[in-house]
Amino acid sequence: MAFQKITESDSLYNDLDKMSILDLLDGINREDQKVAIAIKQEIPKIEKLVAGIVERMKTGGRLFYIGAGTSGRLGVLDASEIPPTYGMPDTFVIGLIAGGEKALRNPVEAAEDDMEKGWQELSAFHINQNDTVIGIAASGTTPYVIGALRKARQHGILTASISCNPDSPIAMEAEIAIEPVVGPEFVTGSTRMKSGTAQKMVLNMISTTTMIQLGRVKGNKMINMQLTNEKLIDRGARMIMKELSVDYDRAKKLLLLYGSVKKALDALS
Repeated sequence: MAFQKITESDSLYNDLDKMSILDLLDGINREDQKVAIAIKQEIPKIEKLVAGIVERMKTGGRLFYIGAGTSGRLGVLDASEIPPTYGMPDTFVIGLIAGGEKALRNPVEAAEDDMEKGWQELSAFHINQNDTVIGIAASGTTPYVIGALRKARQHGILTASISCNPDSPIAMEAEIAIEPVVGPEFVTGSTRMKSGTAQKMVLNMISTTTMIQLGRVKGNKMINMQLTNEKLIDRGARMIMKELSVDYDRAKKLLLLYGSVKKALDALS
């Protein structure tokens, strides 16, 4: 199939500026319902990718997300949530965005057009064959991501891409190409909408399944979460109450003593 930039296709809705608030909301919601369906078709590829990530992380490998604009921000967001949610050090899942930290809040002109920069930034982490690189680009045409994936694959590193156009340039550079094709955006070309939602959902699937496979969850509970606020301390105490059949005050004391639900359970189970 020839490359089609569906993400830039005209919206299926005309005269948005003349629509009522309710009609606008209904239209956006109608389009959003297409996202999960598109992702379902990609599950076999996501499964293959997660299996590869888990195999490598069990031997000390790391997971790198790399992207620009909204796609880069989503990768950084997913990576940043791993330590507090699963207690993993922030050196295991790393998000890189074209233009660096400034680009998280403000556009950095032409940062995504540099074909060499992505690989240079990955190389600063001494990336190796134990690692995995996932390139994220809704359009599938971002040079920063294409260059990074190309070099990573040449160095024998497991590579994957997440894009919302079929047979895109970044897909050609990746060993595993995940392509939830969600169709034209409600506002023509606004890929922070359905495409961004699709990317966020796929990243959730990848990181959550990986962490569960690595033993960071017990039953359905986040037993390795960091105790960074009272809500999480309360949640952890209630986990210990249930697992050890102790009262709340005892559970909370044990949690604070050992520093995590997992450590408390390991010590006392």
